[in-house]
Amino acid sequence: MVAVMTDRTSPSPASPGSPSPRISAPAPPRHPVRQLLAASVGNAVEWYDWYAYTFLATYIAGEVFPQSADNSLVPLLSTFAVFAVGFFMRPVGGLLMGAVADRHGRRAALTVTILLMGGSSLLVGLTPTYAAVGVLAPVVLVLARLLQGLSVGGEFAASTTFLVESAGPGRRGLFSSFQYVSTSIGQLIASGVSALLVSVLSDGQMDGWGWRIPFLAGALLSLVGFWIRQGAQETRSADHHRPGLFDALRQYPRQSLLIGGITAGGTLAYYTWTSYLPTYAELNTGIDKSDALLVGTVSLGFFALLQPVGGLLSDRFGRKPLLLFFGLGFALLSVPLLHSLSGSVLSLLLVQCGGMVLLTGFTSISAAVNAEVFPARVRAAGIGFPYSLTVALFGGTAPYMGTLFKEIGHSGLFPWYVAALCLVSSAVYLRLPESAHRELER
Repeated sequence: MVAVMTDRTSPSPASPGSPSPRISAPAPPRHPVRQLLAASVGNAVEWYDWYAYTFLATYIAGEVFPQSADNSLVPLLSTFAVFAVGFFMRPVGGLLMGAVADRHGRRAALTVTILLMGGSSLLVGLTPTYAAVGVLAPVVLVLARLLQGLSVGGEFAASTTFLVESAGPGRRGLFSSFQYVSTSIGQLIASGVSALLVSVLSDGQMDGWGWRIPFLAGALLSLVGFWIRQGAQETRSADHHRPGLFDALRQYPRQSLLIGGITAGGTLAYYTWTSYLPTYAELNTGIDKSDALLVGTVSLGFFALLQPVGGLLSDRFGRKPLLLFFGLGFALLSVPLLHSLSGSVLSLLLVQCGGMVLLTGFTSISAAVNAEVFPARVRAAGIGFPYSLTVALFGGTAPYMGTLFKEIGHSGLFPWYVAALCLVSSAVYLRLPESAHRELER
């Protein structure tokens, strides 16, 4: 990290390693809106499937990991499936699917990721119960979650490069912002479908078969996303000098570290404010769970609307001002914002929406910033692995760290942890050369 922050050289493709072999660039996409739709709809479906599991985990556990099970493997598999498997596989997916995108084209990788997610969602929906097949049930579910993690990790690598390469001149930030627009939409749909089922079905129906419906629907939605992506235009010409699996890490180690530094504070703040904050408020202020979830849903919709605004601002004024707005804003305000939470709905709404305004400085342009770091021939794999690994280390552990600080009697330290990591990322942002108005290698 120190090497990254003290080096003033540009992270542009020309600086490290051997020069990339030049290839003929494809023509600019003729239908940019179709490109945007192909990436966004597919990404929303991917994240719908991912979050549906989170919202319905308690119902799944009751059927697949019953407490009365005698087999000692069952509680172990339960812990592994719910807490570790998905995030463990995301860096692997980023590396493997990123390599597919670099070798065979972005559209090919996007096709593989959405079919993987559709297949894994179908597998979750058809998972047999423990009562029917015993320990095979949790094994099937763990396999499905492995495939989901592989797909989500690969989706970010492929869709990030596809979105940014599809953008016209001066529009990379705007196109980049739809990465988190579609992610938020997928999360909102998963939350809404889950809440609707819980409200119209009895507990017995939800336990018996109701929890399967969102996953079977997700498999069908994946086919819709697959169909839309078939009409997209490839943004990267085939390269007969196909990069190796680890070429990006080996030839561009500084750029790989840079992706980690850019992402660390952002992913911690993102998972804290979009996923963990309602639980944090419940644990520390006693706010009612239903009120906390309602505030979280409203805030997420507000967050989605902010993303294109951030992308447009970055295209006009540059990436660094927005990144520093996010990083320094969270470094200075995380502690007072989280400490100002009370048991009221208004307090939580103001804190969550205020944090999301700051967070937009990172999320709306992270895809563009990442894509502008690597050369085209290793761009997807170069982004995919370090980004997903950083998310797993800092974003995926945010709820665990918050709960851990609470359990050891120092819940007030968690806001300082968020602030400190955002300050580290701010130091990285300060050293970044401005890339908004630089031509992107294709």
